[in-house]
Amino acid sequence: MPTIISPTDYGRAIGCETAATDWFQIDQDRINAFADCTLDHQFIHVDPAAAAKSPFGSTIAHGFLSLSMLSYFAEQLEVVMEGVKMGVNYGLDKVRFISPVKVDQRIRARAKVLDVLEKNPGQFQLKLEVTVEIEGQDKPALIAEWLVMQFI
Repeated sequence: MPTIISPTDYGRAIGCETAATDWFQIDQDRINAFADCTLDHQFIHVDPAAAAKSPFGSTIAHGFLSLSMLSYFAEQLEVVMEGVKMGVNYGLDKVRFISPVKVDQRIRARAKVLDVLEKNPGQFQLKLEVTVEIEGQDKPALIAEWLVMQFI
């Protein structure tokens, strides 16, 4: 169910939490493609044989790959200002990578509204605490304070 924020009463949205998104599997092809895009080919990401001998026991996704999945999860999180015409990524205030995402694990996200500021008329900055969970694990992959600008 979407979290719709009223532009006239946005303070009520603070503390609202979304439902979790669908699970998404992080496979080796995706990890390799991300390594190619970022030029980060460290063995723990792209060499299954060498990574098997590491403390992780397998290849792991780049932390920034897990973080980049926020863009994918955003549509399912559905935190929007009523009447929104456009939203843009405004940045991050804080990110903590807590647990590695091993190859073929599934992740999902959930969000909590931390703050809403009207920067200009019809322009709202939302601060969301987004947690990316790993299926079957108590500790999340990451927690981020994500800033999103929405225009109505």
